[in-house]
Amino acid sequence: MKAMILAAGLGTRMGALTRQLPKPLLAVNGKPLIVHRVEALVAAGFTELVVNLAYLGDKIEAALGDGGRFGARIVYSREPDGPLGTGGGVKRALPLLGAAPFLLVNADVSCDYPFARLRRPLPGLAHLILVDNPDHNPAGDFALGANGRLANHGAPMLTYAGLGVIDPRLLDGVGEDVFSLTPLLRAAADAGQLYGEHYAGAWLDVGTPDRLARAQGAP
Repeated sequence: MKAMILAAGLGTRMGALTRQLPKPLLAVNGKPLIVHRVEALVAAGFTELVVNLAYLGDKIEAALGDGGRFGARIVYSREPDGPLGTGGGVKRALPLLGAAPFLLVNADVSCDYPFARLRRPLPGLAHLILVDNPDHNPAGDFALGANGRLANHGAPMLTYAGLGVIDPRLLDGVGEDVFSLTPLLRAAADAGQLYGEHYAGAWLDVGTPDRLARAQGAP
């Protein structure tokens, strides 16, 4: 199974910290965020990695190289300066990912989720990892049913952790190049094709300077 790391965001909420450095290269415990993710993926057996690049992407590629020093093979999906959105980024990378389901993880997530758990056949068009709702997303994103099926409404509402498995069929028929994955995931939920699980371990969306400070000492 291949894995894709989303690393093309502008990081505007980080303010001055990302004026000359892309957010995935901000350090947590002395190591760039994206390096933590690469090392965790490799430790779990994911050695074929795709990283999408846009804002200051050359610096990310310079930091990771071809992945050899991590025991991985890293290839890059380069995007134009204008953001493509999460969906557009994945669509552009599909020729590198192939036709099989792949792991998708945000570069700016700090967590200790055991990625190896996802190296197995999964139902539906996507399987999302959900966490307890953080302060910045109190309403949550999806409701988790007893059978692992996700719904757009219900209880309990939980937050998408920026980590999951995506079947490329989720993007079938999408004509535009700039779009978010969220509407596709919501449509899959309505069709009974979205599944997930609740993860209660360490997790933090490192999206602001305050959360970057909180991440120090975290996985």
